[in-house]
Amino acid sequence: MPAFAQEEMEEWAVHAQSTFVVQYHPAFHSAYRGPNSLDPGSRGDETFDATLYFGARLWRGGEIWIDPEVDQGFGLSGTFGIAAFPSGEAYKVGSSSPYVRIPGLFLRQTFDLGGEAAVLESEPKQLASTRDANNLIITAGKFSVVDVFDTNDYAHDARSDFMNWAVIDSGAFDYAADAWGYSYGLAAELNEFSLSVRTGIFDMSRVPNGSALVRGFGDYELTGEIEYRHSLFSLPGSIKFLAFANRARMGRYDDAVLLARMTGGVPDTALVRRDAWRGGYALNIEQAFGGQIGVFLRASANDARYENYEFTDINDSLAMGLSVRGVDWGRPEDRFGLAGVESFLSRPARDYFAAGGLGTLIGDGRLPHYAAEQVFEAFYSAALPYGLTITADYQFVSHPAYNRDRGPVSILGMRLHYEQ
Repeated sequence: MPAFAQEEMEEWAVHAQSTFVVQYHPAFHSAYRGPNSLDPGSRGDETFDATLYFGARLWRGGEIWIDPEVDQGFGLSGTFGIAAFPSGEAYKVGSSSPYVRIPGLFLRQTFDLGGEAAVLESEPKQLASTRDANNLIITAGKFSVVDVFDTNDYAHDARSDFMNWAVIDSGAFDYAADAWGYSYGLAAELNEFSLSVRTGIFDMSRVPNGSALVRGFGDYELTGEIEYRHSLFSLPGSIKFLAFANRARMGRYDDAVLLARMTGGVPDTALVRRDAWRGGYALNIEQAFGGQIGVFLRASANDARYENYEFTDINDSLAMGLSVRGVDWGRPEDRFGLAGVESFLSRPARDYFAAGGLGTLIGDGRLPHYAAEQVFEAFYSAALPYGLTITADYQFVSHPAYNRDRGPVSILGMRLHYEQ
């Protein structure tokens, strides 16, 4: 894409993407299973989506974007059974027939504050233009929290790099979202020299993991993030620290277990929900080594007394990995990646699942032998002509849903992606 002079700013743009993912796992050991378990039999599932991105410049620094999308398909076992779920293209809702929705509709305003001019290329959700290195960016409307927060150059896009949920996002970052990962919100980002400060407020779901959002910030998430950009041996890197606090009706694990003991039933956090705050943090580090190698680390934790509300059943998570571009073997647009993630449950959460409770993604009906859930992921993405890429992905999951009595599981995946 050529550089755009200030007077050649793109006034409007249309982009498109389409992604097809198929994943399969052979049969694995399972002493028992529950309502939210990964099916222990040999199984494969697929997802498909196609998105159009329409953008227009309203005035200097002002852009509006709308993103209609078609979705179809299911994650493995209906997106149940693994807390660090293996496909970021699998939503918490599925359909055997294609359906249309509009996940994104937002306005972005950029205020230049001086510094060297930077060239922005035309891409989905970004018009080609120039802007000052120092700037203030305001985003308002319907978009994903992780479009602005917790980003990472090497592990953040299930359509082009890693696929595991707890690799592309911080596993314990319980960010506000509907069942497809989007929310109504307002975010501000101030960029000054080597520092960026971001803050935002977003609507929570009406019920945990729900498809409908609360309107008007009746229940909401507050998020803040600070980023420091640096050079290590003249190679770029960044360190981000994020903190969040969710305000909504949510249940404590201990309360649900106590009520079940009193009534002789199965613990259910829906029966003990009340207005409460739940917070957490995430550390996100990335560093380039040479022109084609990048490494990353994510560490996150949340208030483990309360049920997971929006993302997945993880209270603590540590992920790290590397991404390599194929420069050395004459394929500069190809990418190869390796990552590992280990996730943990708190003691109250373990007691809840051991007594038969169900979470957002997991619930084997019992949990007599807890263990940290561990995932290893490797992928190779090959660039093809006409904006196509094809990716082979492998994930090995030890102790799915934190259960020593089930697994391990090998998951084979193939992704075909088109973008223009």
